[in-house]
Amino acid sequence: MDSPVSKETPLHALVADPDPVRLAETSESLTAAGFLVDSASDAGSLAAALEAAPHDLVVLDNGLRETVGSRDVPVLLMVDPEDEFDVAALDIWTAADYVYKAQSADFRAHRALVLVTRASERMRRHAEAETLRGRLRNVSAAMRSTIDPDRIARHLVDGIGEALGAEHVWFTTFPDARVTQVSAEWNAPGLSSGILPPELRDPVSTFDLAAHLWAETEVQHPATRTGGGGTEGDGPPSNSLVVPFGEGDLVLGVMWIARPATVREWTRAEIGLIQHVSGNLAYALMQSHLIGAQQQVMLKLQELDQAKTDFLHTVNHELRTPLTSITAYVDMILNGAGGEIPPGASRMVEVISRNTERLRRLIEDMLTVSHQDSSSDLKFSRVNVGTMLKLVVAALQPLADARSLSLSVENAPGTVTVQADEAKLEQVFSNIVSNAIKFTPDGGYVAVSSGIASEPGESPSVVVRVEDTGVGIPEKELSQVFTRFFRASNASTAAIPGSGLGLAIAHDIVKRHSGELDIESGLGVGTTVLVKLPLDTED
Repeated sequence: MDSPVSKETPLHALVADPDPVRLAETSESLTAAGFLVDSASDAGSLAAALEAAPHDLVVLDNGLRETVGSRDVPVLLMVDPEDEFDVAALDIWTAADYVYKAQSADFRAHRALVLVTRASERMRRHAEAETLRGRLRNVSAAMRSTIDPDRIARHLVDGIGEALGAEHVWFTTFPDARVTQVSAEWNAPGLSSGILPPELRDPVSTFDLAAHLWAETEVQHPATRTGGGGTEGDGPPSNSLVVPFGEGDLVLGVMWIARPATVREWTRAEIGLIQHVSGNLAYALMQSHLIGAQQQVMLKLQELDQAKTDFLHTVNHELRTPLTSITAYVDMILNGAGGEIPPGASRMVEVISRNTERLRRLIEDMLTVSHQDSSSDLKFSRVNVGTMLKLVVAALQPLADARSLSLSVENAPGTVTVQADEAKLEQVFSNIVSNAIKFTPDGGYVAVSSGIASEPGESPSVVVRVEDTGVGIPEKELSQVFTRFFRASNASTAAIPGSGLGLAIAHDIVKRHSGELDIESGLGVGTTVLVKLPLDTED
């Protein structure tokens, strides 16, 4: 065993012994062995020496051990085998090593050298383990930084090979629905590729070995000789390791690491760290496969959504042309352009006219949805909210009068404006007010109002309120009212016509104006719709 003591870096020893002869002999032997020696003959001088300077070793008489306590320094305890107190101390106090007091001073010096060498070796291995832990932590971080399975594989073999000073690193996954099939290999500069132990050269035997190791939670050290020539038996024997990785009870793949035979055998710390990296590898590959599959699904859904939008856009345009012609001829018939029609036929034509108008509105809504899906362009200008609400109410007044409904509008005093796409905003309020009229029984009322709200710490907003005494919406269905084509169950039961697009369109337009649309409703009581938009900064 090489001595850790050198003239360039001498180690410091502290000898504490109340026996002056033994103290002198021990100090002399340690000095001859190359130590710098301090001495202490009692508890007081021992405590002072411990505080004065750090020491690499303490040679200590058992009678002074309480003074040292639990300090982090190797201790060589001197005991008397004939003394019961000394013998009992070996059971209750964990000294690093001990010698008998009757043994020679040279033997004590020898044991001190052994003790210091072991301590030095432990520190060296601890430092190596910490360095390796940091390098392998970087490997795991690199694997987690990407979802590309080929890049994950490259990070693994390159990182493992460089961190462990390996000659070869190889890994592969097995066919499994949870991971992508991928393999990678790393070889130290100047070494050939394709060098594997016999048990890893055949896919079946490779899987069987990995499955066995995974089930037994083990790694394997193949006794295979590999070398630069690429054939079994060439060159020095390799110091190699087979590590499986998997998830649950099933193995997903295997990794092989070969180091030069001149390197010491694998330590438990190294194997533990490599197994930890293999666990991160399994997680990274499964996440990669899962995210990749989700991305493919999202791409397909986007393609289907675009195809649906294109289909709606095309079909609606094709429907508008014949519908426009039908509407024109129905109006001409009702206006007497084709001559007088019997009263019974007139009522039939009026039914055709009403349903044609319903179909026209449905097509317009679907065209709006199609346009919103394909474009988000808005043409902003300064819009007077009060004027717009008056126009909307005036346009819908005949519809309210036909139902004997009270339809009113009350605006905030002064001019209240917002920055908005005027046509889109008019569509929002038209949809909301027409819905209120449609779902309110005869004789009820619909009240439209606007005002300005200002919350502490927030910019002022314009709030438009549309309140009705309609049938209301079931509470459990309120969260779905902005979903396209959704219609409340009570509306469907009562056969109230509608496409389920009005509120969805309004909600989308309001969001694109950085606003909010909320609904408060009680079944059989009525509904209140609130539209909140940022106030024009010039107001």
